Amino acid sequence: MTTPRNILFITTDQQRYDALGCNGNTIARTPVLDGLAAAGYRYERAYNQNTVCMPARSTLLTGQYVRTHGVVANGIPLPEDAPSVAAHLRDRAGYRTALIGKAHFEPAFDPQYRYTETRRAATGATGSWRGFDYAVQAAHAAAFDDFRIGHYGDWIATEHSEFLHAYADLLGARPGGDTGAPEAKHNVIPRDLYHTDWVADRTVEWLRAQNPADPFFCWVSFPDPHHPWDPPTSEMSRVDWRDLDLPAGHPGSDEEIRRILANRPAHWLAYYEGTWANAEGGPMAFVPERLTHNQIREINARVHVMNELIDEACGRILTCLRALGLSENTDVVFTTDHGEMQGDYGFLYKGPFHVDALMRLPLVWRPAPSAGPVVPAVISDPVGQLDLAPTFCAIAGIPPADWMQGNALPFADGEGRHERVLCEWDSQFPGYGMHMRTIYRDGWLCTAYGTSTAGRPNGLEKTWGDAVLTPTWIQYDGTEGELYHVHDDPHQWHNRWDDPSLASLRADLVADLHDSLPGETRTLEVEAPA
Repeated sequence: MTTPRNILFITTDQQRYDALGCNGNTIARTPVLDGLAAAGYRYERAYNQNTVCMPARSTLLTGQYVRTHGVVANGIPLPEDAPSVAAHLRDRAGYRTALIGKAHFEPAFDPQYRYTETRRAATGATGSWRGFDYAVQAAHAAAFDDFRIGHYGDWIATEHSEFLHAYADLLGARPGGDTGAPEAKHNVIPRDLYHTDWVADRTVEWLRAQNPADPFFCWVSFPDPHHPWDPPTSEMSRVDWRDLDLPAGHPGSDEEIRRILANRPAHWLAYYEGTWANAEGGPMAFVPERLTHNQIREINARVHVMNELIDEACGRILTCLRALGLSENTDVVFTTDHGEMQGDYGFLYKGPFHVDALMRLPLVWRPAPSAGPVVPAVISDPVGQLDLAPTFCAIAGIPPADWMQGNALPFADGEGRHERVLCEWDSQFPGYGMHMRTIYRDGWLCTAYGTSTAGRPNGLEKTWGDAVLTPTWIQYDGTEGELYHVHDDPHQWHNRWDDPSLASLRADLVADLHDSLPGETRTLEVEAPA
């Protein structure tokens, strides 16, 4: 009997589509991931279903839209009984399952240990959780003040305590590095103790402990290149920020940025100028207008280094698979949860900004060589994160679960039901009350804004007080929107929502958007800030 194919699922955090060489990056060297793309399928138009961590990651686990699994914003814990593709593979196909690295299905700012995800690390538990036989977690730093973060933070505190506070502060926008860039820091932690290498080490250990006769589903989840931007200082000679141009998505001057942002809904320009805080996507104190060009260059250099370290860590894992004789029977899927502005529009971070910088994802699938000949392809049909769970089922040779809402990834354009992909936004903070729905179809990116619900309780006021109910000064009446043609306008600088010549197209896209979303929604309370 042939052993079912193994699945190595590799994700990063807050990584742009253009982070990889195969997707056009000319700075970061990513030969391992480029090689996987050359041997399999590279998806040109992969999009997420939400632009921040917890909703996107919950979609990866459940194969469901955010309105279905209920984690519509950060700070909403995914219910313990939520469906899990890992559990489905384990129960229906006998897979051994592991999640190594960042999880973030439950709020991370949890010093009271309210959530299982946090308690597991604090108690050293590594056993069964959310369908995974083995799960150990790492995040973007080892500690928040003296609060150890994940199994990685506990390991650093126990084995290498001198580096417990080596990382930059998360979400404080504290200046550092060479240029005073926010959340940049010269990190003295040795390369082999950095969380990227720790995740790779734990993965190799787990793979070596498996019975080759048992199929595995191993989700390897790197915390980088999410901020803070603090790779080991020993690695920073790889990319000198002084040699970098501004990113292609940066308009070049403050005046041009303001001109572009003035032609879209009000929170864009208000965020840039600091009159509206992007509390749902970055540090509240951060004002993009204050960024210097050199600070943007330094952050980009640090991101390139982080991406190179991820690629090398992936190479180590693949080398382990070859040494164990498992590579020929292992499918490898690589993607991320969401993108990063990284200088586009003069912005950093993420949030309620539905453009390719945050929505478009790197996605590569290298099928197991044992599955038969593969005709490598670059596929431009739109696909989404919710298509991954049914893809894993197809690899395992089992039907997708009834609760999965996507379709297995296509092998070529025109195969399967991949005509459109959808993304949603609902505010985490009740005083913001923003609601956005986006469709990508036929080269058009269309976002319809819903009527603001600022001041309506959503649960966060129970832990943060009624002050979070106070409306921000930006409120939408439901007539606003954005419309871009991504091929003619790759950075989405020209909003055509009010173009009278496109009124019919806009109406068709908006109708298709609302018709394609599931009708039933699950309403859960926001319990924490992130």
